[in-house]
Amino acid sequence: MAESMITATAWVPRGFAAQYPKRLQIDEAEFDRIAELAKLQLEDAQEDLEEAKAEEQQAAAGGGVKIAQDDEMEVEDDDEEEPEKPLGKEDKDDDLREYNLDNYDEPTEEEKAEGQSMGMFGNVKSLAYHQPGEEDPYITLKDDDDAEEREELQILDSDNLLVVGKVEDEVAHLEVYVYEDEADNLYVHHDIMLPAIPLCLEWLDLPVNTIATDKDARGNFIAIGTTDPDIEIWNLDVVDSMFPDAILGAKGDEKTKKKKKKKVKANDNYHVGAVQALAGNRQHRNLLASGSADKTLKLWDLTMAKCAQSYSYHTDQVCAIAWNPTQATTILSGSYDRTVVWADMRAPDAKMPRWGVESDVEHIKWDPHDNNYFYVSTEAGLVHFHDTRVLPASPADTKPVWTLQAHDKAVSSFDINPIIPGFLATGSMDKTVKLWNTQTASGGPSMVVSRDMDVGKVFATNFAPDAEVGFRLAVAGSKGVVTVWDTSTNAGVRRAFGDRVKSRAGKEDKEDRMVLPDAASDSESESGEDDDEDDDAEPDGWSSEED
Repeated sequence: MAESMITATAWVPRGFAAQYPKRLQIDEAEFDRIAELAKLQLEDAQEDLEEAKAEEQQAAAGGGVKIAQDDEMEVEDDDEEEPEKPLGKEDKDDDLREYNLDNYDEPTEEEKAEGQSMGMFGNVKSLAYHQPGEEDPYITLKDDDDAEEREELQILDSDNLLVVGKVEDEVAHLEVYVYEDEADNLYVHHDIMLPAIPLCLEWLDLPVNTIATDKDARGNFIAIGTTDPDIEIWNLDVVDSMFPDAILGAKGDEKTKKKKKKKVKANDNYHVGAVQALAGNRQHRNLLASGSADKTLKLWDLTMAKCAQSYSYHTDQVCAIAWNPTQATTILSGSYDRTVVWADMRAPDAKMPRWGVESDVEHIKWDPHDNNYFYVSTEAGLVHFHDTRVLPASPADTKPVWTLQAHDKAVSSFDINPIIPGFLATGSMDKTVKLWNTQTASGGPSMVVSRDMDVGKVFATNFAPDAEVGFRLAVAGSKGVVTVWDTSTNAGVRRAFGDRVKSRAGKEDKEDRMVLPDAASDSESESGEDDDEDDDAEPDGWSSEED
């Protein structure tokens, strides 16, 4: 059985994807760009090969005599083998004589009488010619392949894209899904090959690597952080792309393209460690922030595809970052040094507040409904809720508004619903997904429902970004399966957020509606029917909020 896992997911809001994504058209400029990128990859591969050969020669330096003797023995063995007897000329002639190949282009007696020739261009005078663009009247079959392909690639305004970072049989790639909510359909539209394991994804709405003349220009791009130090940016509206539209890092830096590959230290121009976190600025759309295992946070200008600034706020790997939605120049960063820093990009040398946590930071998010608050999850399975108006004097003096022991193992991912206030989803290495109501009468969070989604260890939990699908939650993990859960069809969610749940017009929802890709949804629907037969009994892995 193929081994696979999904490491990250990202939704694309409705209306941003092209209705008819186009296939890659290679013009001269695109060819030159691809050739340059391919040359760089070839040079890197050549260097790797030379290093491997050098290591092999060093390892075999003491056994040279033995290798030579082995080669000699092989030669002797080859000499003992009796070669096959080649066919003689007479044998070949016997086989080919029946075809009379010596006279195949000579005209027959009948053709000689009519003045015709069987030569290669003997009938050239009888050929019909047509002007460029003119249709041949004798060709009556019309090619409908283009129309069919265009229809297959179509994306409707009511569709969402769900981008998935996946590793399957040690091959890393992106799968771009189309989610049709009304049809309960989730299918792969196209995929993109990646050079390394994807660790984080960030959707971007600005054309990259170009100076936008229109400040309202829109695009549909995905930025990808991998175990490599470079950030790749791909256009989701182009199918069958071979190389990214932009590379942020050493491979995209003209000054470092021709340098000999060697171990380098952290610097101000590009990352030298795995890129573990990405965050696009929704107000200053040309800015992308990245956090890396090299302990730095970097700010990139997408119009130039260059690093604008580098920051060193932490003493260990930076694993989580998040821009403040309203104070657009400030950003949160979380690290394995067990601290969270709130910094202003305009004042890199200013003293900044720093919160402490009990274990490694896993994930960070601002509350989309009140930007004075933020959430942070940790390796110990806790979720902390902080008020930025109450700043700690030191990390040791940190006092959260509340702390939640959400899971027994690391809370590897979580999300706050952008449409429904107080709706929190957490995913953990304990293989469960839990939904929480953080706006209860007691003032603290209360669990609404817990479920094992059968995706393995949970690496990604993301709510859909649009109001029409605000209750849809994408969940993925170590089994390589992504599932879209319509949480509004859960009884516990209806009890907690009943005043904000809308039923789909003309369609009766079954309890806990799940949408899986392709054939997987069939088996899920069959098991779902069995679960519905006994609404009072809760399946394994469930615990719901009591009335």
